[in-house]
Amino acid sequence: MANRSETPAVHPHGSSTAPQLRGSWLARGKEGRFSVYLPRNGEVVRWTESADGRWSEPVSLGGGLTPGLSVGQGRDGYAHLVGWRPLAGGEPDHVELVHTTQYQTGRPALEWKSLGHPNKVYPWTGTPSVTVDGIGRAYVFSRNGGGGISVRAQKDAGGWHPWWDLLGSKTDPSPVALTNGDGFVELYTSHATGLLRYVQRESGGKPIREAILPAQVTMGTMAGVTGPSGHATVFYLDQEGRVCVWSPERMPQPMPLLDAVGTGPLSATRCVIDGFDHTVLAQQSADGRLALAAYQSEREMSGVSWTETGDPQGPLVTTLTQGADGGLVVMALAGGTSLITTRQKAGADSLLLEAWRPVR
Repeated sequence: MANRSETPAVHPHGSSTAPQLRGSWLARGKEGRFSVYLPRNGEVVRWTESADGRWSEPVSLGGGLTPGLSVGQGRDGYAHLVGWRPLAGGEPDHVELVHTTQYQTGRPALEWKSLGHPNKVYPWTGTPSVTVDGIGRAYVFSRNGGGGISVRAQKDAGGWHPWWDLLGSKTDPSPVALTNGDGFVELYTSHATGLLRYVQRESGGKPIREAILPAQVTMGTMAGVTGPSGHATVFYLDQEGRVCVWSPERMPQPMPLLDAVGTGPLSATRCVIDGFDHTVLAQQSADGRLALAAYQSEREMSGVSWTETGDPQGPLVTTLTQGADGGLVVMALAGGTSLITTRQKAGADSLLLEAWRPVR
């Protein structure tokens, strides 16, 4: 596979025609039903799964956003939604980050609140990433105007801390935030010369930037999971077209896992297959189909290969998660307009999926 540019195309406000989705935009509530969130025509639209598996009509959550949306979900099941909104009365390209929370499946979300911008007044600097720590505080990470990483964190008693500048430069516009098994947050991104990790060492503390790990990373391709050990594992495409894996607490250096089937971003989650905890990766293949690869979690040396599913599609934006039964659930936005979904067949051996079906 030919080498690709290490810097993705950047649009003003991040406002390409297709929505830019990050994180848990398919979120499972405490009772097991799903909500799916999608930015559309300046608002965030939500569909809610009913007890019989059907989907509701779309409901507007407002927002006034540009097309990007990031969603993080904590152990409490609350979904935190973050996106960029044009700044009222400002220059045409000036934006601010806004946040809302949905506490219960199918219920109204809170009013959107401004988080400002890491540089106070500035254009779009990248797609934010949000994660929630072990006691339910949201952390919103964003690339700042200097190309480094900034974060804004919720306080224990409500409200938000000011923006913390975590330093760095020339980072990926799409960082990946995770919460590890100890409930501490971690942020992964790349630099022109390698991988960057920011890790929290105490509850509520400012994440600390570690030294750059030399690696050839294709920006905009990274995904991550927290494994059964509680350690974070991240995946990315290198400049030779391989999917590489890195888990700093388990492996000091990243290692190639398998060849990529396409050039676009990866998605990742954990689920139960044949009674064992597995990590599943997804990527759109060169022929437009969705490809999945699964291996027993944290056993990267056991071998893994791709299996394609469904029909060829236009550009796919995919998220993976686990259902209440432990099986895999897949949601994809096809061609920027059509939501389609599938899930692992109950009781089936290996990773067999049901037929794809539309949400709308």
